[in-house]
Amino acid sequence: GRLAFRAVRERYAKEIQIVAIHDIGDIKTNTHLLKYDSAHGKFTEEIKILSNDTFTVGTGDNLWTVKSLEGRTPPSQLPWGEMQIDIVLESTGAFRRKLVLAPDGSVQNDGYDGHIRAGAKKVLLSVPSLDEIDGVIVVGVSTNDLRKEMKCISAASCTTNCLAPIVKVLMEQFEVVCGFLTTVHAFTNDQIVADRTKHKDLRRARSAGINMIPTSTRAKFVLPKVIPGLKPGSMDGLSIRVPIITGSLVEVTAVVKKSCTVAEVNGALRAATQSGPLVGILDYTEDPIVSTDIRSNPFSSIIDSISTKAIQIPTGGTLVKVLS
Repeated sequence: GRLAFRAVRERYAKEIQIVAIHDIGDIKTNTHLLKYDSAHGKFTEEIKILSNDTFTVGTGDNLWTVKSLEGRTPPSQLPWGEMQIDIVLESTGAFRRKLVLAPDGSVQNDGYDGHIRAGAKKVLLSVPSLDEIDGVIVVGVSTNDLRKEMKCISAASCTTNCLAPIVKVLMEQFEVVCGFLTTVHAFTNDQIVADRTKHKDLRRARSAGINMIPTSTRAKFVLPKVIPGLKPGSMDGLSIRVPIITGSLVEVTAVVKKSCTVAEVNGALRAATQSGPLVGILDYTEDPIVSTDIRSNPFSSIIDSISTKAIQIPTGGTLVKVLS
């Protein structure tokens, strides 16, 4: 949520205004964490606290006044109607299903669409939903699936946003049959600093700071929803959480129908960065970069072209590996 706030402010301050945030922290904590970020550095604009629930960002004609709502109020009970909220970015990760109503019509279990019940017009979920949602929109990949009548959409996951542009190019140029994916993923705040009995995933109950932790990824389920022609079940994979704070890597190994070389695969990926729907989404480098080199990079996916591999399959087709 804080990074989305920064991105909107830096790139779309004239088109969009964030008027409220809702977090469990108080306004002093929320503004401090917005200003100082351990992974991405200091926010460059001026932030001022006006009261116990209001702060400003910026100065002069480009000043935002933002309400800071504190506590654990569920989505359906937030004051979005009276605040005339157009769109809610649901980025807590806690509400990945629709709300469930009790027989008397009251909310039994709140959900991401609780924001609609509270008066918002649209909801953008920053993670994959765990039920059927109006749409899954990966920018540059399934952008054309967006419809005005959709009320709740998912932006998928960071892994999917990195992976889907690659698979889109491989599918369109070489026809993907099946494949495996591995995401070497920076640790996240649902993990544990020191071993403790908190997480239902026993591996993620171990210390994030000193372990490589294999776990699952939902990207394999989301990909067929956003890549035309990719069959459900044709991709599988896993995530390995590693002790870094940001700068993750996705590796995809795919069987494609067409015979192709490393140069042809890289050529197709590079061309996709220069024209078409992936311009500004997919990037390409021939430099020997490492994870810290992509910190705060605005692209969804940065192809590490010197790691691309291709092996001809004797019975036809090619086994291709791409890192991004």
